[in-house]
Amino acid sequence: MDDKHVEVKVANGALVIRGEKASRSHEEKGDFRVSERRYGSYVRSFSLPDGVDASKIEATFSKGVLTVTLPKTASAAKETRINIKAA
Repeated sequence: MDDKHVEVKVANGALVIRGEKASRSHEEKGDFRVSERRYGSYVRSFSLPDGVDASKIEATFSKGVLTVTLPKTASAAKETRINIKAA
């Protein structure tokens, strides 16, 4: 499978990954012929967590592995300390 057969998009607050694979083989030996076709498709959908900057999502495809990076927004990256009150 290569990157031409994979689609990554954001729709309605969800990350959608869609892929399709098709292959054909044909072999002739003497008096017989063998012809095989394989086809498969998939769709996966994940809800985007709060604090993800959807406009900066990146996807890379290398050696059959899809890597999707979901960067946080500037406000989500900040850490806030919560004070504990004594009862």
